[in-house]
Amino acid sequence: MNLPAGQAGAGCGRHSGVRIVIAGGGTGGHLFPGVALAHEFQRQRPGTGILFIGTARGLETKIIPREGFDLRLIPIGGWVGQKGLRKIKTLLQLPAGLWRSWRILREVRPDLVIGVGGYASGPVVAMAGVMRLPRVLVEPNAVPGLTNRLFGPWVDRIYLSFEETQHWFKDRAAPGSIRVFGNPVRRDILSAGDRPSEKSRKATLLVMGGSQGSRALNRVMIEALTGLDALKAEIRIIHQSGEKDAEWLRKGYSERGFNAVVTPFLSPVSEAYRTADLVICRSGATTVAELTACGLPAILIPFPFATHGHQEKNARALAGGGAAELILERDLTGERLAKTITALLAQPARLERMSEQSRRLGRPDAAEKIVNDCLQLISA
Repeated sequence: MNLPAGQAGAGCGRHSGVRIVIAGGGTGGHLFPGVALAHEFQRQRPGTGILFIGTARGLETKIIPREGFDLRLIPIGGWVGQKGLRKIKTLLQLPAGLWRSWRILREVRPDLVIGVGGYASGPVVAMAGVMRLPRVLVEPNAVPGLTNRLFGPWVDRIYLSFEETQHWFKDRAAPGSIRVFGNPVRRDILSAGDRPSEKSRKATLLVMGGSQGSRALNRVMIEALTGLDALKAEIRIIHQSGEKDAEWLRKGYSERGFNAVVTPFLSPVSEAYRTADLVICRSGATTVAELTACGLPAILIPFPFATHGHQEKNARALAGGGAAELILERDLTGERLAKTITALLAQPARLERMSEQSRRLGRPDAAEKIVNDCLQLISA
């Protein structure tokens, strides 16, 4: 994919395919849909040049190089949820972020700019508009983020995951620009839905707290082990902890005699999905899309401070569809979690029904549809 040094837009210069810039990131919820689209572009159009634009503080600095794509950084901070001096700092960074975005786009000359949300998305999409480049937005959540709400009226396409999200855009967006295709999921995760028909004797619990881990889920899972003691010989646990909690979690499982693998970050997460019988996790848009693409039953514990409560809305959609159990964090205790796990594992037929319902709610072809539509847009 990469070009020799000196060619325009390292990784996104002169290719037999098209040139795509994907802007945004920060968290896995913004980043992984972009990664899914990048791989799908290269699958549909071999030779496509892909360049990600992000920030130094985001998860993209770890993930994008590992995925084999080029990454450029711009100076910009967050706005939503920030106060006082942090908002002032973001305002002061904005001119430099816009200038840097313009310079990158002028060098790369992309055929399309895709904003996936996150700090870097705004300046890049803004400069793409100034330069009259084709530009689209991807919105994975039921309630759109600030950047996508601001730029929705000024882009060529808006790709949504939920039908109900349309009302945020329909009165301001360009006629015919809205598409509800679902949240793009990486192909290696789609393949994880083909789980082995013969499961091992031990049931596998997969615990995930999101890309940064979750202190609340980590703590309550250790508390739940007392109530799971009778199942100790019958279960194995894969626990994605985040970097800060890994050591004490390993110690907690070991001291209680549980078979557990604790890892700060799951890579590849597809292997964990492939072996999981039940997932205990947050309910960010990307996680929900991956669960439904793989047909996995889950216990969902929404992050209570997610913007506009979108994680709770995501979780209620799955729970209402029979694909998951929902526990709000304010009601979460080790005892309740242990009882919920025990009840589900005791009913294999129920888990199977939840799995079927999860798969029915999924949109595994979202990335393919979005990329196909983008290619039509830039070839029109």
